[in-house]
Amino acid sequence: MNLLPKTREEFAQTDYWNEFFKKRGEKAFEWYGEYLDLCDHIHKYIKPVDKILMLGCGNSKLSMDMYDSEYRDITNIDISPVAVKKMLEQNARTRPDMKFLQMDATAMTFPDESFSVALDKGTLDALFVDDAPETKAVVENYFKEILRTMRNGGRYFCVSLLQEHILNFLVEFLPRHNCMLRIVHCLGVEQANKEKNADDAMKMPVFVVIATKFKSLPMPILEFGLGNDKMQRFTESSELSNAVRSVQKAALVFNGLARSSIAGHDEVTLDLYRASENTPRYSIYILDQAAARGLNKYAAFIVPQGREIEWLFGTPSGRKKLQASANFQRLAVVTLHRDQVYNTLEEVQAELGDTVFSLAPHGHIKQIPYLSLGSDVGKRETLISGFSKISGEFRIEEVEAGGKTLRRLIFLSNQFVVQSEALVKTIKIKGKKERKKIDFGYLACQHHLYMSVGVQLATTLQNPKKDVQKDVLVIGLGGGGLCSFLHAALPQSRITAVEIDPIMLEVAEQYFELKQDKRFHVVIDDGLAFVERCRNEDIHFDAVLFDVDSKDLSLGMSCPPQGFLAHDVLLHIKEIIGPKGLFMLNLVCRDETLKTEAIANLQKVFPAVCSYKLEEDINEVVYCANDEKYKTVEHWQKAMGTAGRGLNTTIKEHKLASEDPLEVAEFLSELKL
Repeated sequence: MNLLPKTREEFAQTDYWNEFFKKRGEKAFEWYGEYLDLCDHIHKYIKPVDKILMLGCGNSKLSMDMYDSEYRDITNIDISPVAVKKMLEQNARTRPDMKFLQMDATAMTFPDESFSVALDKGTLDALFVDDAPETKAVVENYFKEILRTMRNGGRYFCVSLLQEHILNFLVEFLPRHNCMLRIVHCLGVEQANKEKNADDAMKMPVFVVIATKFKSLPMPILEFGLGNDKMQRFTESSELSNAVRSVQKAALVFNGLARSSIAGHDEVTLDLYRASENTPRYSIYILDQAAARGLNKYAAFIVPQGREIEWLFGTPSGRKKLQASANFQRLAVVTLHRDQVYNTLEEVQAELGDTVFSLAPHGHIKQIPYLSLGSDVGKRETLISGFSKISGEFRIEEVEAGGKTLRRLIFLSNQFVVQSEALVKTIKIKGKKERKKIDFGYLACQHHLYMSVGVQLATTLQNPKKDVQKDVLVIGLGGGGLCSFLHAALPQSRITAVEIDPIMLEVAEQYFELKQDKRFHVVIDDGLAFVERCRNEDIHFDAVLFDVDSKDLSLGMSCPPQGFLAHDVLLHIKEIIGPKGLFMLNLVCRDETLKTEAIANLQKVFPAVCSYKLEEDINEVVYCANDEKYKTVEHWQKAMGTAGRGLNTTIKEHKLASEDPLEVAEFLSELKL
C-alpha cells in the first residue's frame, strides 16, 4: 500500500488526508519521530503548565504520550474530520481532558493569546508544498494565526525537514515579526530510525524550530544547535541558513554510505565543525573494501595529534594499508586538527559518537569499536605562531609521536605537509635544569637521506681525501635540517644555503639551532638569481641541491616550482657543477604529464639522469651529472653504493646514529634511469 503521497501538492489537500487516515486505520503515523525521540527537546522548551495547541494532530500519538507525561492542557486541531473522529473515539475514556477539534489552522476561531505553546510536527511541511505565491499566502496566514493566538513569551515548536524554501521563509518571516529564532538538529529521530534498521528510514535530517514571541526585538536573535550542544548565535540570517544546509548536505553523504559501499572508489572525506567555530575540529576519511570472509564490519580509527602527517594516516594509499591491517570492511579514519583542545580519548570518542554512528553501513547496529595507537589523544604544543610575507602564516610546534618529541615547521597554507622537522632530545646536566637540544643526526624527510648520498658521492668524485673541502649549494633552507645534517655528517663539505625568506633564517636559528660558521653560511636571495650570478661570475659547486616547494598549490607539481626547471636555469646549473659535479632535486609531482615533461627537460641538458622513487611518498630524488660514464644504471649503482656505504660510515663515526640509516642494497635496486 502506498501510504506516502506521490506528489508534494497532495499534502495540502483535505481529501488526501481523509483518504490517508482511512487507509491507515488505527495505526499511528509518526512523521518525524515518536515522543521518546523528541522528548529531550519537548521537555526543554515545553512545560507541563503550558497551554498547548497541537497543530495538525492527525492520528499521531505525540499528544497522547505528552498527556501521559503530565502535559494535561492540550488542544488538538486537524483539517481532517476523519482524523479528529478517530482520535476522539480513541481518547474519550483514557484522556478525558484532552480536546480534539476539526479546524483549519490558517483560519482558527480561538481568541487572541489563548495558548503559550503551538506545537507543529510536520504540519508546516505539509502546507508549504512549494514556493508558489498562493502557497506562501496560505503559510503566511498560518503563521499570523499562530502568532495571534499565542501569548507574549510563548513558543512555536516545530519539527520539520526544513526544505530550502521553508528555511528561507522562516529566517525572514519570524525575526521580522519579533520572534527569537532557534533551530536545533534533532539527532534522536535519525538514530531511532537507524536502530530500528528500517528500510524506509528518513533520508533527510530532522530539525526542531523554536520561535519565541516578543512584543518587540531591537535586533534579530538567531541561534543554531547540534543536538544538545551549546548554541551558536548569528547576526545574519544567511549564517543560520548555511548551518542548516551543512547538516543537510552531510546527511546526503551519510545516507549514501549507509546504503552502498564505496569499495573500489576513492575514499570519502568529511570535515566536522563545532557549531560555534569556523575551523574544522576533525576530519574523517571513510574507506571501504570488498566484503570477504574474516573481515569485521566497521570501526573508527582515531589518529593521535601530530601523527596525521605520517604516510600511513596522511595519504590515501597509507590509509588503505591501515584499513587492510585493521581488518575491517569499512574504516573511518579520524584526524584531529591543530588549534583545538582534546583532553582524553574517551571524550573524543563521545564527541564523535553520533557522526561515527551515522557513517555505519546499513544494518550495522552493534557497538562500534574505536581503534588508536595508544590510550591517549597525543600531545601537540604550539611554540610560536608567525607570519611570512612569502609563505603566509606558519607554526612552530612540538608533538609527541612514537615516544619521540618532534619539533615541526608548518605552513598553514598547506598544513598537512611538514616543511621541516627535528628530533628534540632532553639533555640532563648535573646541577642544572634539563634542557632541550636538536638532534642533527635525525633526518625527518627520507628524501633528504637520499640527497645526502648524492652529496657524499659528489664530494668524493674528484678527490676522496678528507682534508680537501668541497662546495655544496642548497637552494631552499626551511628549518635547516638538511643543511645541519650535511654540516655534521660531511666535515669535508662547505655549504652555502640560499633562502628567499629572511623569516625562515630566523626560525632555523632560533628554533632548530642552525649555526653558521666558516663551513656553512646562508645567503638571503632569490635562488634563481643566485644561480645566474654564480654562472656569470664563474663560481662553481661540486653539488647543487634543489629542495624548494611551490607556493601555488593548484599546480600538479609542488616541488620544485616549474620555473626552477626552465631550460636556461638548467644550463646555468650544468656550468656551475662542471664535468664532475652532481645536481640533485626533490621532485614532487602528482601530474604524470608534468613529471614526464620535467624529466625530459633534465635529460635535454644533462647526459646522465637517474632517479630514486621513495616507496611511501610521492617524492622522487633525481640525480643529474655531466659525466657521460653515468649513462648506465650499473655505473650509478656502483658509484652510489660506494657513496651510500661511505655515508653510513661517516654518520656513525660522528655519532649521529648508532645504526646504518641507509639500506644500501634496497636503494641501489630501485635506482632507475
